[in-house]
Amino acid sequence: MRKNTRHILIVVVTALLFMSFNQYKIDFFEIAKQIEIYNTLFKEINKSYVDETNPAELMESGVKQMLSELDPYTVYSSEQDVENAKIFQSGTYASVGIKLQLINKKLIITDVIKDHSADLEGLKIGDEIIEIDGVNVSENNLGIETLIGGNKNTNVSIVYSRNGVIKKSVLKRKNRPRNAVALYEILDNNIGYIALERFSLNASKEVESALKFLLIDEVKGIVLDLRNNPGGILQEAVKIVNLFVPKNQLVVSTKSNVEQYNTVFTTQKQPVSLDIPLVVLVNEKSASASEIVAGALQDLDRAVIVGKRSFGKGLVQQSKPLPYGGQIKITISRYYTPSGRCIQALDYSENLKSGVIRKVDEKNRFVSKTKNGRKVYDGGGILPDVNLGKTDELGLYNILKNNNIIFDFVSSNYKSKPLKNIEEFELSANIFKEFKTFCLEKDFDLNTKTELFLKKTLAAAKDEKLTAIKSFGIKINNALKEQKNQALVEIKDQILWGISEEIIRRNFYKEGVYQYAIMNHPAILKAKYLLTNTSDYYKILK
Repeated sequence: MRKNTRHILIVVVTALLFMSFNQYKIDFFEIAKQIEIYNTLFKEINKSYVDETNPAELMESGVKQMLSELDPYTVYSSEQDVENAKIFQSGTYASVGIKLQLINKKLIITDVIKDHSADLEGLKIGDEIIEIDGVNVSENNLGIETLIGGNKNTNVSIVYSRNGVIKKSVLKRKNRPRNAVALYEILDNNIGYIALERFSLNASKEVESALKFLLIDEVKGIVLDLRNNPGGILQEAVKIVNLFVPKNQLVVSTKSNVEQYNTVFTTQKQPVSLDIPLVVLVNEKSASASEIVAGALQDLDRAVIVGKRSFGKGLVQQSKPLPYGGQIKITISRYYTPSGRCIQALDYSENLKSGVIRKVDEKNRFVSKTKNGRKVYDGGGILPDVNLGKTDELGLYNILKNNNIIFDFVSSNYKSKPLKNIEEFELSANIFKEFKTFCLEKDFDLNTKTELFLKKTLAAAKDEKLTAIKSFGIKINNALKEQKNQALVEIKDQILWGISEEIIRRNFYKEGVYQYAIMNHPAILKAKYLLTNTSDYYKILK
């Protein structure tokens, strides 16, 4: 085991030191020196430490901590992680059509796929899973994916609880393809709509098929919805841009201090349509490949971008194999749009030196121009041509989602209130006030450096019995509560939309969420307006 660990250490440390040297000029003596120090240190810890150690766990923990000093995308995967990924990606792996999440120390169903096995057996969002094939998962939630999923056409028995009532069910694992295009249809005023959820393999073919279908019906314009799309395969993004722009057009380039990682991606085929008016929708969760598509079409003045500033992930990763089946994914370069702007929003270059990660300063943002001469800026994702609302600078909405506060709120208030139809759905007038009260009672963290510092200071003062600071601490906590209240008000519209989506999803599945958005979401309504009033559309591009 120690030999295995040593090999992993040598490869990972070599890769990281390789990345960290100025201009990638390698000082081989320094690398050998650091490896020898680390190797000797690790051996001594495992040989001499007062308590028994687990070399594999210790090494994995150390490696992951070391990688965290670089960026969130440079990650190590153990042999087991790699094997699990292969299983999930294999054609034999199948699911029962539910998503599970540990919420308040309970394994809760957070989504149910329409007409899949779990849905047909009557399972609902909010149900608590207690046993899977006789294994009590309320006590141990490790390896849930391999328990609930498995070979297609096999059965899995589960025990679950709903409102305190224990129920049992047997579900069949089915291998249903997950489409990249969640929905495409013709909206009112003869506008075509395509919702792309991810840039998976063959995503471009799905978009092309949907586009051709809509063009046959002679739609007046296309809405390409990339909201909440986290990205995926780069080549698929290039092919999707190619559907709307000429052959041999630059779409994206990658730049690195290592020559072999400098690449250029251009369109390879004739487009499906050069002339159809196009609106692309983005928001804070549109990242990576989504930003490549939006950025390229914006730079080429081929589409009007509508929504909110995108996430800002402009870093490129590449996976490298490690001995004994492990793997490391390393950030090797940055993405650049056709006009030469980088979409990366956070600057990780100072992380190793100062431990501080900053957003790219607006004063230092590179200004470039689109094909028609419009000014665009780098360093902060893709700023829409039509910006619909203030960016959530604190990332508060993600905090609410990640802490399941919106999910818990809906579970507490709407579990027993089924809807008859989407058209009649409307939130009550007091819903936001109720949510704020519910939310603040949870005492969630804003995850800001200021809040973290203040809480550590107060905790230290309490440990050291500095009673004079107690009244000061009360004032700080009250100020933090007021800051949270203010932050909630600033993203009120986004919160209300999130609550609406959660309620709709529990009654009408994911398909219902899209239908509700088509009827009500400001970004889609604005897109339909622009494609119906094309003079305003072309005015933006020129």
